Amino acid sequence: MSNTLSAKKTARTRAQYTVLYALLILVAIMMLIPFVWMISASLKLEKDVFAFPIQWIPVDPQWNNYNLIWTKVPLMTGFANTAKLTFFTTILQLLTSSFAAYAFAKLEFKGRDTIFMLYVMTISVPWQVYMVPQYQMMTIFKLTNSHLGLILMHAFTAFGVFLMRQFFLSIPTELLEAARIDGLSEYGIWFRIMLPLSKPAIATLSITSFVFEWNDFMGPLIYLSSTNKKTVQLMLRMFNTQYSSNYAQIMAAAAVALVPVLLLFIFLQRYFVEGIASTGIKG
Repeated sequence: MSNTLSAKKTARTRAQYTVLYALLILVAIMMLIPFVWMISASLKLEKDVFAFPIQWIPVDPQWNNYNLIWTKVPLMTGFANTAKLTFFTTILQLLTSSFAAYAFAKLEFKGRDTIFMLYVMTISVPWQVYMVPQYQMMTIFKLTNSHLGLILMHAFTAFGVFLMRQFFLSIPTELLEAARIDGLSEYGIWFRIMLPLSKPAIATLSITSFVFEWNDFMGPLIYLSSTNKKTVQLMLRMFNTQYSSNYAQIMAAAAVALVPVLLLFIFLQRYFVEGIASTGIKG
């Protein structure tokens, strides 16, 4: 009798997982359709982009579209500027977030939890609320139309502090106490113990920071006016404005802009999943 009930339970569980995975696969396919269409459109002639029914695999792929986009607008300049902003901003966010997270997670000081809660609450404040005061402040500091201004504005992130703190809480305090007994300073503990053990959280924060900075449009649009300082997203907008009728080349430019983010996620995917799974261990 018990074996029969166990077999029925196992069959029911398998059926539930089958339905769940089928739904997840369906959702994944639906999310991938726009990207597949973008790649397909980028390899077509302009007259074939909106042809119906959709020809997903072009008969005569127009690889020349990927060559022409570099001559229409200074796309390479946009890539270089975006890479510069993304690199320095991500590094600064990793440093500031891990420093603050270590203090909030492992150091005892008056008002620690209150300060942390107030800082994390800033996540709920929309950027549009303080956009104008922030612009006025950057104007006073003469940091408009400069990459330094954008880097400094994005050097701190409450989400990064929250993410790193949640991971740091899962590291045993006894390990840190043993290091202090051996004479290791707090900076040494942060560098030699906390960071090496936090690779999943660091990878997660790196991906989120990289994606946000690489895809940021409003910030560069407001603060950057010189063409030689504009990012790849502004270059895509420039391309769309000047060649709004050539959707094949617009899709080619968009596909090229997507490559760095995709490569980063592929290389850090394992750490990203581990980081997301482990940041909720403690509260």
